[in-house]
Amino acid sequence: MRTIIFVSAVFLFVFCPVGAQNNSVTRAIDSLLISEEYDKVIDTCKQILAYDSLDPAIYYKMGVAWQNNLDDNKATRCFEQAAAIDSINPVYSFRLAKSYYSSDKMKLAELLLEKLCLADTMNWNYSFFLTGIYMKSERYNDALNIYKRFLRSDPSNCTYLDKTAFVYLRKGSFQNAIDLLNISLSINRENLNAIKNLSYLYASTSRWDTAVAILSMGMNIDTSDMDLYARRAQLYFSRDYTKRAMDDYLVILNSGDSSKLYLKRVGIGYSYNLQPQKAIPYLLLAYRADTTDYETCSYLGQCYSRTGDSRKSILFYKKAGKILYPFHIQLAYTYFQCAASQADAGFNVEAIENLRKAYAIDDNISYLMTIANLYDEKLGDKKNAVIYYRSFIDKLKNPLNKEQYLNAPFPPEYIEKIMKRLEYLEKENAREK
Repeated sequence: MRTIIFVSAVFLFVFCPVGAQNNSVTRAIDSLLISEEYDKVIDTCKQILAYDSLDPAIYYKMGVAWQNNLDDNKATRCFEQAAAIDSINPVYSFRLAKSYYSSDKMKLAELLLEKLCLADTMNWNYSFFLTGIYMKSERYNDALNIYKRFLRSDPSNCTYLDKTAFVYLRKGSFQNAIDLLNISLSINRENLNAIKNLSYLYASTSRWDTAVAILSMGMNIDTSDMDLYARRAQLYFSRDYTKRAMDDYLVILNSGDSSKLYLKRVGIGYSYNLQPQKAIPYLLLAYRADTTDYETCSYLGQCYSRTGDSRKSILFYKKAGKILYPFHIQLAYTYFQCAASQADAGFNVEAIENLRKAYAIDDNISYLMTIANLYDEKLGDKKNAVIYYRSFIDKLKNPLNKEQYLNAPFPPEYIEKIMKRLEYLEKENAREK
């Protein structure tokens, strides 16, 4: 049957009078589009365009077919041809704008949509995509002007209220957003979008109890919306109500979502509730999902310790230590780098403080040597210089520090000079006493 339609379309194009031909062919192509015969639509359109390359409707229909065949580039080229031939037709311009939008060609889409909105200021479809572009580029005032126009035309429209509120949210005007969302919720008590955004706004303005109450209201409306449970659980967890958070996370896990975060937080909840035996299975599942999470390892170490299993407790505490070690060393190096910059700027006391922090984390004797130099050369503090030179030499000579001695960035002649300097300063200090 579909083959007959296709043959008829071509037959009508070749043999029918022009007026009847156009209508019949268009209907045939539309029928093929409805039947999802996209390849036949493309072939038919190509044959027609071989005879008439200035028919925008044929380019448009071929673009629709290419789009359904998931070839967006060819679809866009067809829509461009249709819009170029008939730039007045809003259908062609809008389809091209949406094609640009989906291809992330926002500037091109914006130009078309602004022209369309200028011609029809109250067309919601045009405005929806244009405000989407404004929001992506953080042009919140431009988006707000459009939404306010629609809101003035229909102040009780929840979509307009929610959209305007969301712009205020992104702008950081939280109270304006709260006011609009409360109006929206008073009109439609089952507006879950307003409920979720309101909970975020109340939490962001430290009205935690109100945020929780709003989310609980949403759960009474739709008990299957796990996002509501996740939001409330996050609020509870952030306030250290780990047991309440755990109850919500358990609901999410029972729904079939076995995300690592939820598994871990259920384990943490049981751990805080002094139920290590219940915590361990969840923490182990979280650990298997991510073996690089030091927090999970640490809680496993704690829970195994509480159950009396010292061997597994030690195992997981060691794993946590291995995970943290690179960050531990990096923190020490960061303190050292900061100290170097402070010393260059003449802030020697502050530099010494950061070097002490670095040494407390990583007992690298180079930090001791640098502190001694700052006291000696920059601050003229012979007493503290002696303390740190002596500490440096003692650490260097300690057999336990053999590896540091061998890898020290100081040649033997430099160390010898330090020892002579230390002897000199010790004599000076003794003489001053």
